[in-house]
Amino acid sequence: MSPPRSLVGVIGANIMSSLSPALHEDAFAAAGIRGHYHLMDLDRLPGRRLEHLLEAVKVAGFDGINVTFPCKEAVIALLDAMSAEAQQIGAVNTVTICANGRTVGYNRLGRASVEGRTAVLVGAGGAGRAVAFAQMDLGAALVHDRDGARATSLVTDLMLHCGAARVRRAGSLDEAVAGAAGLVNATPVGMAGFPGNPVPRELLRADLWVADIIYTPIETALGGGMCVHQAAEAFRLFTGLQPDLERMHSTFDKSLAAGDAKPAPGV
Repeated sequence: MSPPRSLVGVIGANIMSSLSPALHEDAFAAAGIRGHYHLMDLDRLPGRRLEHLLEAVKVAGFDGINVTFPCKEAVIALLDAMSAEAQQIGAVNTVTICANGRTVGYNRLGRASVEGRTAVLVGAGGAGRAVAFAQMDLGAALVHDRDGARATSLVTDLMLHCGAARVRRAGSLDEAVAGAAGLVNATPVGMAGFPGNPVPRELLRADLWVADIIYTPIETALGGGMCVHQAAEAFRLFTGLQPDLERMHSTFDKSLAAGDAKPAPGV
């Protein structure tokens, strides 16, 4: 009996250096599936529009696609249905395709994932202060910094402006992240010249949203960790199977080191 087959992929611009094929195809192999992940780069396909590519993958029998810049909002009008989270945020990053061609759009992070929820702020310096006051407009904050005095100072200032009920200094980072809906990295760790990850990889999880204020390099160790979780969630939606996260992390690290590639944003 031949193994099951699966076709999936991503539609977007400037995605030829994406590590998503490596992540998904290794996960297919581990699950005993003959799978292939196609890169459909709008920059390399002149004249092919999003609607053309979506129709083509439906005809070809794809199980689903990821969607990245600049298609996350444009794809909505082409879908048959969307998850509640995708409707809230107004953008889609994963589309499943049923055997009858029905398409459903998903996006893990909706407004309900942020508003009124607690987020961990890692770093209480100048950048962290700016982030913290903006964060308080949406929900509550746990402030963590290796410099305890700096963390306490920021928490005190936030309490004066926002009240004591919605902010406190985090005890341990492990406990803070475990009970939070998301986290923001406002430290320089991960920036060019400051290698490393401000949050241990084992603390990251699929339902935790992450924001990183670092813009050089585009892909940090923290961002890479979340890329793996996003790929794992997409794989689950495509196949109904939960991939091995540790294996996916290992595949990501090896592929990044081998090719010095950058994952496509949001994929």
